Amino acid sequence: MSSTVRAEQGGMQLFNTQTGQIEEFTPRDDKVRLYVCGVTPYDTTHIGHAFTFLTFDILVRWLRHKGWDVTYVQNVTDIDDDILRKAKEVGLAWNELGERETARYLADMDALNWVRPDHYVKATEHIPEMLEITNSLIAKGNAYEAAGNVYFSVDSDPEFGKLSHIPRDEMLPIANERGNTPDDPHKRDPLDFVLWQKSAEGEPAWGSPYGPGRPGWHVECSAMASRYLGPSIDIHGGGADLIFPHHECEIAQSENAFGVEPFARFWAHVAMVGYEGEKMSKSLGNLVLVRDVLKNYSPDAVRLYLFSNHYRAPWSFEDDALDEWARVAEELREAAEFPAFGIEGEVDVTAERLRFLDAMDDDLNTPAAIEALREIAAAILESPEEEDARRAQQTLIELADILGLTLQ
Repeated sequence: MSSTVRAEQGGMQLFNTQTGQIEEFTPRDDKVRLYVCGVTPYDTTHIGHAFTFLTFDILVRWLRHKGWDVTYVQNVTDIDDDILRKAKEVGLAWNELGERETARYLADMDALNWVRPDHYVKATEHIPEMLEITNSLIAKGNAYEAAGNVYFSVDSDPEFGKLSHIPRDEMLPIANERGNTPDDPHKRDPLDFVLWQKSAEGEPAWGSPYGPGRPGWHVECSAMASRYLGPSIDIHGGGADLIFPHHECEIAQSENAFGVEPFARFWAHVAMVGYEGEKMSKSLGNLVLVRDVLKNYSPDAVRLYLFSNHYRAPWSFEDDALDEWARVAEELREAAEFPAFGIEGEVDVTAERLRFLDAMDDDLNTPAAIEALREIAAAILESPEEEDARRAQQTLIELADILGLTLQ
């Protein structure tokens, strides 16, 4: 078997947040079950969203290039405290805001040439599955009802914390920053989290055995992941800000409700993106929106800039940097369209192709993969006029597609 075939058909190295190590990833049965926590649709689509979700777009493209059957599920959290708050601010119904922002997100991601997930699912369409998990957790003693709310008892799971490895005495301040309500008088422990919450007057509500209410944030993803992928999945992904408490809570409720371990074999998290050296946030008013960037730069230039950074390394978006990557995008396009026919010899890019494949197998090392693409483009553009570069061009186009580049 040639080294090229080995590179494409073998396993790959992927960082697993839970173990804190790079491990070999291979499917259990030639099928890859991937779930990614999607947007809460009220501020779409900023460049941090793009970096996160295009990372998983590239992962899916690479896994499929290796010949594996991938089922990719991404959710949209279309009912959430943030949506209710934002809807009041802008004077829209909560569901109108969610539909508008979801449509913007999909349009922006389509413009960036993503491959849409096999299942793009809304939380509000999976309430029965969420109630089923909640009922199961109550029956098993992992959850309790109080005043129309249902809470997961963190003390009922001695393994709580095995994803983030945050010491128990340090968990509460972090959870409080990320939506926890420690002063809720109905909780037995301030760290217990909501599975079902009673709706306040004027808020959307669904029927349940505990009274009208709506699901907690964490249970939504457990319900949707298991609905489409089963109780144990291969890769669960999202932004690094979701490790705790969201993904920690997902593990606890899923493994206790389903009685299956692990809930996810690999946890993959994408680093946060800043802006000009600062945190990018709505409160600072410095969100960089995809639709604004695309007014001046091609999708290829944006992708090249994003993935000149490794997905696990925090970085800062700089406005001026896009000019350089626009030039690189043009370089690659010129190489793909270069008059390539020659009659004496052939442009050989076998070594560069292998460097690309090895980089992708090395925990999605996109910066190294991009360098390999540039080397292929240079080999084509600098080749003697009499050499045939058509096969090299086919290689360039094939590999560029794995990074979601159109070369147009």
